[in-house]
Amino acid sequence: MNWTEFLKARVADVYGATEGLIDLVDDENLDWRPETGHNWMTMGQLLEHLHTACGFCMQGFVTGEWKAPDGTDFADMPEEEMLPPAEKMRAVKSVDEARQALAKDRALSVAMIEKAGEKDLAEKQVTAPWNPTPMALGMQLDFCTVHLEQHKAQLFYYLKLQGKPVHTGSLYGMG
Repeated sequence: MNWTEFLKARVADVYGATEGLIDLVDDENLDWRPETGHNWMTMGQLLEHLHTACGFCMQGFVTGEWKAPDGTDFADMPEEEMLPPAEKMRAVKSVDEARQALAKDRALSVAMIEKAGEKDLAEKQVTAPWNPTPMALGMQLDFCTVHLEQHKAQLFYYLKLQGKPVHTGSLYGMG
């Protein structure tokens, strides 16, 4: 297995589909959230989280430096700050801001895959601040793409609940 090719393909697929879904979001819906249940992110908070769900984490695994986007040392954060309730999460101010931030995060993801190199992706064991179980670096980076993929699906359902024209193909970047 070639981890570098595999992870780059995953990044292309997941980010591509996410970008397509973001194109369906309207600035006037950034405060929208599902009406039932609790602890839902607003659309703006979800768009903010999308661009911190993958590349930022890949950078932490590859470099060993876990700095949150605001500069806080992520590795020393208490769990309640690492996983804050929705009302404490930041939100984007516009869909364009979300698009630009996701594009930067995509480039960061690719750069971290390349920086890691095939040998480390296959052999180096690393842990996450939230899980002390060591795993191969390549697996940890794939879990980063899975994290983004989960929130991409959340975005898909947010759009579906808003009555946007999404279908199964939209979820997978096929139109």
